[in-house]
Amino acid sequence: MTNNETRRYELGDPNQECHYPVRINGLHLGRIYRWHGAWYAVPAGQNEEARVADGSAGKELSAAYLVAMYDLRQITPQNAEKDQETMPRELVGPVPLLHPRMPATPRNTEAARTAMDGLAEFLWTPLGGYPGADNPWFLQCQLCDWQGPRYWSHLRGRNGNPPSTFRHPGCIDAEKVRAAIAVYGK
Repeated sequence: MTNNETRRYELGDPNQECHYPVRINGLHLGRIYRWHGAWYAVPAGQNEEARVADGSAGKELSAAYLVAMYDLRQITPQNAEKDQETMPRELVGPVPLLHPRMPATPRNTEAARTAMDGLAEFLWTPLGGYPGADNPWFLQCQLCDWQGPRYWSHLRGRNGNPPSTFRHPGCIDAEKVRAAIAVYGK
């Protein structure tokens, strides 16, 4: 997409599976999501996913893919209100340890337990199972109740240091983050 082109579609907020709805004029064309560096598109009314692109341009290319399918009349759009995939689900009980796409191997289970312990220490609430360090994970900030996708690889800190005090846009300031989370006082 060039700088002179205008985006014809709108991306909605991600759901708890970190799937973004794609819409044109209020019509739901499908959803897109990232998994292990690749971007996938699922047309409205279908369950088959298509791997569309990799990398940072993947989000835009996946949405454009759905628009192209719509233009070719290969997608029957739906009313956005009827798209159950975009409706938030109330969390009932504890989340599963692993995301449904993650195989229950000893390595994944150990990584998930480490991540869950880290989230508790850094005051995040997972709203789904562990998807792997480099996949989006829908979380809730315990400092301000914001909800959205974050990456465990960005939240866990590096080289024995705590993570950045920047949690997400609109969160409390760095000084209050340091005061609220014990690991910063160590």
